[in-house]
Amino acid sequence: MEGRIEQWGNGLALPIPKPLAKQMGLTADTAVSLEIRHGRLSVGPAGKPRFTLDELLEGITEDNLHGEVATGPAVGCSPSMPTGSRQGKAVKRGA
Repeated sequence: MEGRIEQWGNGLALPIPKPLAKQMGLTADTAVSLEIRHGRLSVGPAGKPRFTLDELLEGITEDNLHGEVATGPAVGCSPSMPTGSRQGKAVKRGA
């Protein structure tokens, strides 16, 4: 498939035909990475999107919210435990 570079303000634009955009999962305002590979322009989706905590929390609904998950008894130290103790019991160093 071939295309044609167009003038777009002070820059250039390359319209992407709909079948190619669909195949690549590209839509209007999709962030892309541009690079030169072997003398050719390579276009692809940009790196993984970053989300804020607020954006992630907005995605929680009654349908996708799960209850508590049993993971077994607590193991290790918590920040509230004194150094050198585990589960409230003193641990001998060098033993």
